[in-house]
Amino acid sequence: MDMFSKISDFEWEISPDFRSDMRVPVRVFASWSLIQDTLSDKSIEQAINVSTLPGLVEAVMVMPDMHQGYGFPIGGVAAADMEDGVVSPGGIGYDINCGVRLLASRITASEIKPLLPDLATKINQYCPSGVGVGSQLKLTKDELREACVKGARWAKAEGYASAEDIRHTEGNGYLEGADPDKLSERALERGRTQLGTLGAGNHFIEVDVIEKIFDENAAKVMGLYTGEIAVQIHTGSRGFGHQICTDFVRKLQGVVQKYGIVLPDKQLVCAPIQSTEGQDYLGAMRCGANFAFLNRQLLANNIRLAFEEALAGRVGNWHLTQIYDIAHNIGKFEEHIIQGEKKTVCVHRKGATRAFGPGSKDIPEKYKEIGQPVLVPGSMGTASWVLTGTKTSMERSFGSSCHGAGRVMSRSKAKHEVWGEDLMKRLEGQGIEVRAGSMSGLAEEAPEAYKDVDQVVESVVGAGIARKVARLRPVLVIKG
Repeated sequence: MDMFSKISDFEWEISPDFRSDMRVPVRVFASWSLIQDTLSDKSIEQAINVSTLPGLVEAVMVMPDMHQGYGFPIGGVAAADMEDGVVSPGGIGYDINCGVRLLASRITASEIKPLLPDLATKINQYCPSGVGVGSQLKLTKDELREACVKGARWAKAEGYASAEDIRHTEGNGYLEGADPDKLSERALERGRTQLGTLGAGNHFIEVDVIEKIFDENAAKVMGLYTGEIAVQIHTGSRGFGHQICTDFVRKLQGVVQKYGIVLPDKQLVCAPIQSTEGQDYLGAMRCGANFAFLNRQLLANNIRLAFEEALAGRVGNWHLTQIYDIAHNIGKFEEHIIQGEKKTVCVHRKGATRAFGPGSKDIPEKYKEIGQPVLVPGSMGTASWVLTGTKTSMERSFGSSCHGAGRVMSRSKAKHEVWGEDLMKRLEGQGIEVRAGSMSGLAEEAPEAYKDVDQVVESVVGAGIARKVARLRPVLVIKG
């Protein structure tokens, strides 16, 4: 289409001249075929709308797994100047700090194959899933407030995490500046019983076989070996984070008029970063982010218990080590080079992951030589990927990359076109053990509802903002 200028086969730009209210360009990292797949929804239009927000720097970035979201497209990245920029809940998302954790083992695929049914049952027992399902861990509101400040460090203090787990979590598993006083009573009540739960929708726990290694050195540093088993956890802040976002989308409606901000879409509701309202949202959002880091840590602990119970005495070494944990719905203050100068900006990532390159001070010492691990889950029955960030990602995309396959079919359409029981039989026919809370929920997440994750990965690798390390294939899936 005429709006796109080609930078490379995997990078395209929409100039601010395209629409009179645009303040910065829109930069799309994707193959032309993936861009064409998105033209049926409003993701590109949403990215252009985002470019009109005050105080944005460089460009609005869109990843190849882009699809329509609330205000911002999913797959969107935008950085705002700290002095005159804004923070927008829609640029972070309702599921604050939805993210992915990867654990690795020394168990081989052949060892675990006959044990998968028992393991699936145990994981399902230890990791509650489904809409509104609560945890065995029920905190008081004061305990929850403390957990919101500490994040994954709360789990370490309580014996649910190791020092290595914390080191190998983005930002050591917490954001500074979390302010529980900015949370509503409703948010606290919803969050009190949800720590250590998976949820529903596209959240999952998956046991994978490491099918192929593409970068032997990086894989060895991480502890990934062909034919061995890894575990992915994909979930976020549950109803707690959703309530925080709901509360502030409502609160900020009037703030736009107060500060004279003109929006092309009311879903872009926002507040100046330095305003009282902006600071209040950031304080509450960080509570949601810390809750999610802690939630994935508690699930990792429970998965380890399930592995021990199902596999101890039946395999040589059932222990799971943490490779990394990353957020893909979050707002963070980060230092980036903007027009040749080092500058702190507020980076919104919504359906996009951090992908910091080698040498970054913000990644674990273990990964400084190879770059930060980037985790890209696919859909059920397809591959997932482990990548690393690059020097180019720091220069071109605020150190960001894709977060998954990206939907091409709505949940309602998927339920209409896919029969859950048939999908389960198909997955089991591929040798994948499945546990699902409902057949309709399973149908919503059918592989055909998503883009080809291999094509998505080829785009970010082709654009130079990530490098391939390993490809994973599922053998066990737990869905809410």
